[in-house]
Amino acid sequence: MRTRTLGLYLYDDVEVLDFAGPFEVFSTASRVALRRQPEAPAPFRVVTIARHQAPVRARAGLPVLAEATLADHPPLDVLIVPGGDERAERGRPDLMAWLRAQAAQVEVLASVCTGAFLLAGAGLLDGRRVTTHWEDVAELAAAFPALEVADTGRWIDDGDILTSAGISAGIDMSLHLVARLADAKLAMATARQMDYHWQDSPGEPPP
Repeated sequence: MRTRTLGLYLYDDVEVLDFAGPFEVFSTASRVALRRQPEAPAPFRVVTIARHQAPVRARAGLPVLAEATLADHPPLDVLIVPGGDERAERGRPDLMAWLRAQAAQVEVLASVCTGAFLLAGAGLLDGRRVTTHWEDVAELAAAFPALEVADTGRWIDDGDILTSAGISAGIDMSLHLVARLADAKLAMATARQMDYHWQDSPGEPPP
């Protein structure tokens, strides 16, 4: 098994758990895997990426300093775009161009919550069945009629593109990716290490 490099895009007002949840899943998966097979390569390397070198301020003012920028990050195998109040990011030419460039190169492109608006704005979700936070499903469908927006379950796996519902659903989607890209036993062991109740099923939307 090779090490896959996973990028998390950070920006001002990003939802903390949208990026911290996946960060915890993939870093914990590597820790668990190395504990079991110390001589094997770690399955994942997680890299946080922001537009500039300065700290971003996540939701509620949490300062976060990303490891890399749009211009200097390592080649990615997986890119996850978290949600939050992402309205200031919509339509930024440099971000849209970067997302399109990454989509042409990565093995998997994913969003958490309203991160779907950024992928959709870059034209990457046209014709896809996607989801987002239940509060934002109608807005996403109205803004991007070329999408099949579904308020169903925790995540939607559409092959090379995955989208998840709101906030904590990003953890479920990330564990699903661990199962898909590494193996199911590692995903279950990761969830157990995190004391997180998880099953590899997108389930049903909340009532």
